[in-house]
This record gives sequence, C-alpha cells and structure tokens, in this order.
Amino acid sequence: MIRKALITFGIAAIALTTTACNTVKGLGRDIESVGEAGDRVV
Repeated sequence: MIRKALITFGIAAIALTTTACNTVKGLGRDIESVGEAGDRVV
C-alpha cells in the first residue's frame, strides 16, 4: 500500500515538474518575442 502511494506520488511529481518546465520555457519565449517586437518598432 505504501509502495503504491510512493509510486503514485513520484509519477505525479515528475508530471508536474515537466509541465512547470514547459510553462517556464513558454513564458520565456513569449517575453523574448515581445522584446523583439519592441526592437522592430523602434
């Protein structure tokens, strides 16, 4: 029972970490594209 709970927790932690990493990368790309657009305007 404890082993199943630990495995489930581990899988959930990996899934959340992967999702968070993708979110941060996406946010970085969005910020970069806004900066590039500002450079093109000026």
